Amino acid sequence: MTAEEWQIVWFTAWVSALSTLVIVPFGLGVAWLLARHDWFGKSVVETAITLPLVMPPVATGLILLKMFGRRGAIGGFLHDSLGLDIVFTWRGVLISLGVMSFPLLVRSARVAFEQVNQRFEQIARTLGAGNWRVFLTITLPLAFRGIMAGVMLAFARALGEFGATIMVAGNIPGRTSTLSLSIFQSVQLGQDAHAYRLLGISVALAFIAVWGSECLLRRAKP
Repeated sequence: MTAEEWQIVWFTAWVSALSTLVIVPFGLGVAWLLARHDWFGKSVVETAITLPLVMPPVATGLILLKMFGRRGAIGGFLHDSLGLDIVFTWRGVLISLGVMSFPLLVRSARVAFEQVNQRFEQIARTLGAGNWRVFLTITLPLAFRGIMAGVMLAFARALGEFGATIMVAGNIPGRTSTLSLSIFQSVQLGQDAHAYRLLGISVALAFIAVWGSECLLRRAKP
């Protein structure tokens, strides 16, 4: 592998990992609310969370581009107040990966929370444990395997994201080029050897992540 290919692999791996870490606390919070509470409009929230899985990724990317561009509500505020640009930077890649992988994390974590026997939580409360202590010492450990399976699925999804990323961050060599974007560009340029090397790495990383997720899910079943 060339130095350029290593840079692409490293960039894809760390930005995918970082995007997964960023969405974990939000994903767990949303999953817990969906699993344990009913409220007006819950089905609307569930549908909105699932949309990135069924919408064309480029459509999701277009929405993000509108929101985080310099003329967008969020992007304009960040640019004017903090001097931060999102579009066509690594931050754009980070946001695209996080948005596209968020539904997978929420779905897996929600199932994990639903499988926790609430009697254990009730017993802990009768012994004087508060809600946060019950969550950290009872709920979270019992749902841990399912949550980790969701984390790995989200990471695998981030590794292969293409449509939303190219809309928000483009394909700037050395700045925003991920494995999927680089494979596409190499095929367009007729650089088949380069494309196949990156393809092999992409398949290997995704296989490891999905295989690990499946192993955790099997162990998490009662």
